[in-house]
Amino acid sequence: MATAKKARERRTLWIVLALNIGLALAFFATGAFGDSSALIANGLDNLSDSFVYAISLFALSRSGKWKRGAANVSGGLLILFALGILYDAWRRYVGGSDPLGTIMIAMALIAAAINAVCVWLLARLREPDVNIRAANTFSWNDFAANLGIVVAGGLVAWLGTNWPDLVVGVVVAGIAAWGGIDILRDAHGEHHKAVHADDQ
Repeated sequence: MATAKKARERRTLWIVLALNIGLALAFFATGAFGDSSALIANGLDNLSDSFVYAISLFALSRSGKWKRGAANVSGGLLILFALGILYDAWRRYVGGSDPLGTIMIAMALIAAAINAVCVWLLARLREPDVNIRAANTFSWNDFAANLGIVVAGGLVAWLGTNWPDLVVGVVVAGIAAWGGIDILRDAHGEHHKAVHADDQ
């Protein structure tokens, strides 16, 4: 039974990993074409997510200590990613940018649909470990960020200015940082549970 559960978790993580790699490439392409900080931010987000899913797959069949370590790496990467996005938004604010609102909306809607599939797949897993919970946090974060890009794209198209794109880039960074902190807290809680169990 445990073997079947692990096989299902592994299969789900592989699917989510593949979807996120595809999304990262699509975000980078449309972000470069559409001169959008928000799309580039989400591309980096999906790329960091993909790296973390790969770590989670590696840790899946290992001990609880390995799983907690992988979750700590996941949380740390999200926080580092957030800092990188803040820098990119600042660079575009200083240097200027001309994002295309229609490209932003179209890409965000496609990504939101794919992230909804990821959330559904991960939600089907029973008794998820700390890394599966981290993966679910990433998918929810991405889904929320995509909805923000739709709003920003509409405002960019309507107002003809770049500030909504930059604001969403910063908000995506904030969501990522909060998600990273939440994952680190979860891993810390799992560590305390393990220590308490050992003491008993």
